[in-house]
Amino acid sequence: MLEGFLVRAQRVYMYASFAAAVDTTDQAAAGMQSQAGSMFGQVASAAAFIRPELLSIGRVQLDEWMKQDSKLAVYAHFFDDLFRKEKHVRSSEVEELLGMLADPFQGPASTSSLIANADFQFAPAVTSKDKKLVVTQSSIHEILNQPDHKARQTAWNNYMDRHVEFKNTLASNLTTSIKANVFYARARNHESSLAASLFEQNIPVEVFHNLINTFKKHLPVWHRYFEIKRKALGQRDIAYYDMWAPLAKKRVKISFEQAVDMICEGLAPMGKDYVAALRKGCLEERWVDWAPNKGKQNGAFSYGAPGTYPFIMMSFTDEYASVSTLAHELGHSMHSYLTWKNQPLVYADYSLFVAEVASNFHQAMVRGYLLDTVKDANFQITLIEEAMSNFFRYFFQMPTLARFELETHQRVENGDALTADSMMDLMADLFTEGFGPKVKVDRPRVGMVWSTFGHLFSDYYVYQYATGISGAYALSGRILRGERGAVDDYLAS
Repeated sequence: MLEGFLVRAQRVYMYASFAAAVDTTDQAAAGMQSQAGSMFGQVASAAAFIRPELLSIGRVQLDEWMKQDSKLAVYAHFFDDLFRKEKHVRSSEVEELLGMLADPFQGPASTSSLIANADFQFAPAVTSKDKKLVVTQSSIHEILNQPDHKARQTAWNNYMDRHVEFKNTLASNLTTSIKANVFYARARNHESSLAASLFEQNIPVEVFHNLINTFKKHLPVWHRYFEIKRKALGQRDIAYYDMWAPLAKKRVKISFEQAVDMICEGLAPMGKDYVAALRKGCLEERWVDWAPNKGKQNGAFSYGAPGTYPFIMMSFTDEYASVSTLAHELGHSMHSYLTWKNQPLVYADYSLFVAEVASNFHQAMVRGYLLDTVKDANFQITLIEEAMSNFFRYFFQMPTLARFELETHQRVENGDALTADSMMDLMADLFTEGFGPKVKVDRPRVGMVWSTFGHLFSDYYVYQYATGISGAYALSGRILRGERGAVDDYLAS
């Protein structure tokens, strides 16, 4: 009964959140999201007693009850995880209070999202032929993928200038979120916010540090790539906004329906049922809100709850990059779809650590299929460019943001001040080190890159993109090589 109550609350919050995300200027939708957030906080608070109560009963008694009633046996893993966390679970009263804080502590993330997606108005980009291009959260990445250097430069500059203008407000929001993370860690008696975040998913902190150290060790590989990209573009220098510049001579235009076909063909090894569910979701059940519109939230995401469809919000722009984004989000959606179909409610959610495996797995499968089957040289270059753009995001940007996240949290934990300027300097320093000597770094604008990633409001999320894509390629490689049992292993995991 309690699980059903929580799921009903999740559904309400999900629908309200989607309504607000697809048009952040819709005041009625914003109001519903706020109401739903408050409601969910009350539900979380009301349900907070369950863990302390179960711990007070004790593992011996719970094990005995599971032996007596086979229906309780399904909770064995839940109990294992609960008692693993025992020393960090507080009393019923404290847990209730922590649950009540969930809603107000979401305030900084909501405020930043509304500022960036609803309030920001960006000056238009200007092409080399003096044509003006509208810059919005839905169009910025499309312009950055254009061959026109002036269009990319002016779009990026105007986009980031607005963020710089509001640097103090944006920095205050993120700082408040970081302080909330530190508060939760201390409230649960963890030694640090990093330890608290990784402990929740049973991940050793060494995994995080190993990722950062591996990234730093291999920075020279990225430096060589940036120099190759500069030469291929025929430019005297290269900047942040050039990282998505195309090399293909002819742009490949792909409709949403064609994209669905490509993705289904790439995922054919997963079986007819898998592909049929995905195709039906895209073309009949309307899982995807794909049309760009003013006010639409930046980025893309998949979100749902047991009993709903695993919906997707994105801005599809007829480019292969959008095909890849759709494949990525459908990876999340199919992960949710199969989880809800096969797991009891207590296990209907999955950790962020595995979430990015499923999404990147889809991208790898589709890309591998298209590289093998489409022989047009221009399209092959487009595929390679998209792959490198993906690797740049997950193996370069995300580890850099993870370094930023760790440093900012440690400063708060040590009682040091965080200001807009100190955060901008830190971000600019990290990107300067990452880019190396051959990439031109515009420090004020690059220093505000952190403000364009809402992921930072989810504690220690960004590093999991790098671990996720690593796992995804290991799994997809087995299937693409035709290894026996690889598909079954993936679906069973």
